[in-house]
Formats: sequence, structure tokens, C-alpha cells
Amino acid sequence: MKKNIFLYLFVFAALIILYLFVSNANMVEAKDDTANKLRGEVSELQDSVQQLQLKVLDMQYFSLENNDDALAYYDHLEIRDPSRYIADKLLETNEKKGDNPLVPYEGMESDFKINKIKILNHKWIVADFSDGKFWGELLLRYELKDNHGVDFTLVDHLLYTRSN
Repeated sequence: MKKNIFLYLFVFAALIILYLFVSNANMVEAKDDTANKLRGEVSELQDSVQQLQLKVLDMQYFSLENNDDALAYYDHLEIRDPSRYIADKLLETNEKKGDNPLVPYEGMESDFKINKIKILNHKWIVADFSDGKFWGELLLRYELKDNHGVDFTLVDHLLYTRSN
């Protein structure tokens, strides 16, 4: 009887070991598959990030921050961030009551105000304006003077029409 108990214990232990071995092999295989899928996704994401970085560099081509020749015009003024300074001066024109004086249209829903600004170089700015419902764009010429004053001149403008 004692012999049979040891035999049953041995068979039972062998079955548990066999189950654990098969289960562990399946688990390792599943983990390897998951790891391989994740490696593929990481590779794709790295490619996407690289493409987006190239696109950002391409978009920044027309930008005062990346144009050393244009920035050289402001070296003598000792302004730490000329782009931010000029953008702030342009946004100050929004503080006047009523429509922004640089926008040649009267606001229909409310007052037209400048929203987004892209400083192209040491002379030109593209700006977006809106009254909340209608919007348009401006092409501005600007001059940063030695006394840190900024003069803005409207070169061209457009107001988008609503299509609905």
C-alpha cells in the first residue's frame, strides 16, 4: 500500500511538472510574439517620428528663428528673442477697443482680432484674424526700429467666405 502511494505521488508530481512545462512553453511563446509585435510597432513609430521631424524642419524653413541672416539685422538691439518681441508688439494692437487697426474689415459677429502669427523673416509676417465666426489672413511688413518700436504695414489681406 505504501508503495502505491509513492507511485501515485510520483505520477501526480510528474503530471504537474509536465503541465507546468507545457504551460511555461506556451507562455514564453506568447510573450515572444508580443515582444516581436511591440518591436515592430516601435520601429514604425520611430520612422513616423523621423518623418514628422523632417516635416517640422521643412515647415520651419520660413521662420525668423531659423534664419541667421535675418536675425543678424537685430544683433545690435540686443533683444533676447526678437520673434517673441515682435509677436507681442503685434498682439498689443488687439488691445485697442474695437477691430484691430491692421485688419481692413469690420467685424460681423464681434471685433476682428489677430490670433496666430508667423514671422517669416526680418521684414514679413503672416497673421490670422477672426471675429469668432469669420476669419482671414494678413500679410504684413514690419520694421523693428533702434528704439525698439515696431511699425506694421498691411501689404495684402483676404477674408474667407463661409461655404455653408
